[in-house]
Amino acid sequence: MHDFVITQLATILREAAKAEILPRFRRLDDGMVRQKSEAIDLVTEADEAAERFIGAAVKQAWPEALFVGEESVAADPRLLDRLDAADFAIIVDPVDGTANFAAGLPLYATMASVVVGGETVAGIIYDPMGDDWVLAERGAGAYMRFPDGRSQRLRVSTAPALDEMIGHVSMTYLPTDSKPQVMQNLAKVRVVANYRVAGHDYRTFATGHCHFIAFNKLMPWDHLAGCLIAEEAGGYTARFDGSRYLPSHREGGLIIATDRDNWDLLRREIFTV
Repeated sequence: MHDFVITQLATILREAAKAEILPRFRRLDDGMVRQKSEAIDLVTEADEAAERFIGAAVKQAWPEALFVGEESVAADPRLLDRLDAADFAIIVDPVDGTANFAAGLPLYATMASVVVGGETVAGIIYDPMGDDWVLAERGAGAYMRFPDGRSQRLRVSTAPALDEMIGHVSMTYLPTDSKPQVMQNLAKVRVVANYRVAGHDYRTFATGHCHFIAFNKLMPWDHLAGCLIAEEAGGYTARFDGSRYLPSHREGGLIIATDRDNWDLLRREIFTV
């Protein structure tokens, strides 16, 4: 994977946001927002239009790639099975944080990851509101990149004691029988937040502004890019059972911490699932 490929994909995400997402922000009428599996699972006209834009651009640039988008999988769940067997795939979440976008909240992201032979080799999280990217290539570090070409190497923070930690935790899909205990355990840390947009949870972690993040639902468009970026920024990621997170995983939860010792601490003291 070469830097110009990542740069080209990052540019495609920005162009899609400029063409299809930003013009619809705070301009959605009732007919432009629909419920999918439940009331908190939404899709908007911006999601679908942006995914079509990105998909067409990816097909033109890399016709050999399997394109997997969140909305494409909603229409054809068999795409996830094809991802597990693909030699080269590009996975996209056109609007991560759709509920925020639909509510007119300026906290959402456009994300893409590249999977080669079952391994995530590149990840990009673009913020349409801030007009910048957080991105990583495996083995090459994580960076904040700006449209004028400037870039800044990212590094996770040094975590304080447990009672001073700041964490971002998605509680929605935690198992019902363990959620009360996890919520009680979270009283042991200083601050717990949830942005309802994984892309910004990962950005906040990789830029050193929180000490851990955790999720239970593992859809590839939500986590492949962010996990790679977190690792390349120096963090430690693993599923709740301690196993490495792979593109083929759909369950098992995720804890992302500043290092292995703090991952072990958080698993023991907080995430008793």
